[in-house]
Amino acid sequence: MSRKFLRSIALIGAAGVVLTGCAGGGDPLAGDATEGDSADTSAIIIGSANFPESELLGEMYAQALEAADVEVERSFGIGARELYLAALEDGSIDMLPEYNGALLAALVDGGAPEGVTTPEEVYDALVEVMPEGIVALPQAEAEDKDTLSVLPATAEEFGLETIDDLAPVAGELTLAAGPEFAERYQGLVGLEELYGVTFQEFTPLDAGGPLTLDALLTEQVDVANLFSTDSAIEVNDLVALEDTQNLFLAQNIVPIIRESKVTDEVTAALNSVSEVLTTENLTEYLAMVQVDRMSSADVAEAFLTKYELN
Repeated sequence: MSRKFLRSIALIGAAGVVLTGCAGGGDPLAGDATEGDSADTSAIIIGSANFPESELLGEMYAQALEAADVEVERSFGIGARELYLAALEDGSIDMLPEYNGALLAALVDGGAPEGVTTPEEVYDALVEVMPEGIVALPQAEAEDKDTLSVLPATAEEFGLETIDDLAPVAGELTLAAGPEFAERYQGLVGLEELYGVTFQEFTPLDAGGPLTLDALLTEQVDVANLFSTDSAIEVNDLVALEDTQNLFLAQNIVPIIRESKVTDEVTAALNSVSEVLTTENLTEYLAMVQVDRMSSADVAEAFLTKYELN
C-alpha cells in the first residue's frame, strides 16, 4: 500500500471528517459497515464521488450486478477521492467507478510517473500500485478528462486556446474547482510547476459540478475545472483549453473493488458495462441527467436496456 494512500487515511481520521452526500445532505456512510464488516456480508456496497457522472456510473454497475442476481447496496455521493478511498480501505464500501489517471496520481508519491500518459500506460502503472486487497478491473474505452474551460468571450479577449496561453494572463483571472484541486498535482500545483500558471484567486466550489459551472456562466469566475464529458461545454459553447503538456492524464473509467468481493459473476457483470462504455455514449447518457434532469437510476436503466445488459 502506498505511503501517500496511508497518509490520506490518517489525515482524514485525525481531522474527524464528516462525509456529506450531495443528495439529501446526509452521511452516505452512516450506519454502514465498520472496518472489515462488508466482507462478511453478501451485498456489494457501491460508492461514488459527489458529482453526477460518478453516481451515474455507480448506478450502471449496480444495476448490472443486480441483473446478475448479486445483492447490492448503494452509498453514493461520498465526496472527494481522499474520502472514498479511505471508505474503500476501511470496508465501508466495496466497489466504485474510478478514473485511471487521477487514481494513479493519488496513489503515487509525487504524482504519476513521468512519460506515463496513454490509457494503456496509465492502467499498467496503476495495477502495480493498487493498495493491498483492492484490485482494478479492466478499464473502459470511455474517458472523462479534467479541463480548464472558459467562456467564448474570455477566450477571445485573452487569446486562449491552450493552457499555455494562460501563463501571461492568469494573474488577472480567477479559477473555480473542487477544494482538493488546490493541493493536487493535477491541479494548482501542476499548473504552476508545468505551465507557470498562477491565478489571481482560487474559488473552491465543487468538482466539475453545478456550482463551478454556474460560477463560470454568471461570470463570478473566469476559468472553471469541468469534465470533458460535461454536456454544458457544448450547450454553452465553452472553450476547453488544450492541455498540451498532458498535465491531466488519461482518465479512462475503471472499476475498483475489494478483492474479497471478486467472483466470476461479479467480474462478468462489471466487465459487461465497461466493455460497452465509450466517451460518446457516456456523454450522451450523462446529458440525460444534467440537461434532461432524469434520475441516475432511470438513465442507467435506459443504458443497460439499450445494450441488453439487464
